[in-house]
Amino acid sequence: MLQTIGEMHGGNQSGVSDFMILRISESPEDQQVLFWMFLFMYLVTVVGNGLIILAIGSDVHLHTPMYLSLANLSFTDLFFVTNTVPKILVNLQSLNKAISYTGCLTQLHFLVFLVTLDNFILATMAYDHYMVICHPLHYVTAMSLRLCILLFSFCWVISFLCFFLTLLMSRVTFCGSQKIPYIFCEMYVLLRLACSNTQVIHTGQMVLGCFFFFTSLGIIIMSYAWIVRSILQIPSASSKYKAFSTCASNLAVVTLFYGTLCMVYLKAVATVMYAVVTPMMNPFIYSLRNKDMHAALRILLLVKAYWILT
Repeated sequence: MLQTIGEMHGGNQSGVSDFMILRISESPEDQQVLFWMFLFMYLVTVVGNGLIILAIGSDVHLHTPMYLSLANLSFTDLFFVTNTVPKILVNLQSLNKAISYTGCLTQLHFLVFLVTLDNFILATMAYDHYMVICHPLHYVTAMSLRLCILLFSFCWVISFLCFFLTLLMSRVTFCGSQKIPYIFCEMYVLLRLACSNTQVIHTGQMVLGCFFFFTSLGIIIMSYAWIVRSILQIPSASSKYKAFSTCASNLAVVTLFYGTLCMVYLKAVATVMYAVVTPMMNPFIYSLRNKDMHAALRILLLVKAYWILT
């Protein structure tokens, strides 16, 4: 898979309406296969995450910190794929495989914001599971719905700090014809194509990136370290299994998210996993073994069917 930045006529200064060419495959046959594959994964992601948001929003029994976390994650995943996949689908069916300079920066803005938000949402979910397993008697008071809303508001606000980096990208000059193995506009890749000095952006990216990444990952690791310690101290095997089942879904999503995020700069196929497959799998991971979600989805579908039939 190749993403190409086309000829810039000697350079692209910020604000100039040059074009960046996106090529995923040269073969028409491959493009058709890729189109239907991406379309299928996109529709599954939209329907899956959309149903989770609707089910949680419509069932008052699910208005708890744990399910509010899941709704936020589904919302983020939904817009994450919408930010990148529709443009990929258009390019696969179009002869003019191009994205405007402004469009590329806009895609980059939301990509950085949503990835950062995903990091902090997963960290908040890990902390929620830590409180459920390690301090069950204090959970209701320690993780009130009001506190949970404040935590997620903080996640959203702090994620907006990433716009500082992407705004600096509007000052970067691009030039020449380059090919890079990515399927969307990504900051590291674009900086490699810059003709102007990018030292300030590199420094800011390292500082903010390391702070956001290691802060959220540190919270997750510490939470699960205490969770494992608490589970090992439980005498009953059935109680151990029940405690592990409580956090198994979140642990699976964390592993999938950070695993593909670490590999995304090593292999092109990891880009597809990170950008499309991970958001698609999250609804299934969280809902397959969750009886409350099963009940809420069943009620939601029955109500929708009733409205359609009447």
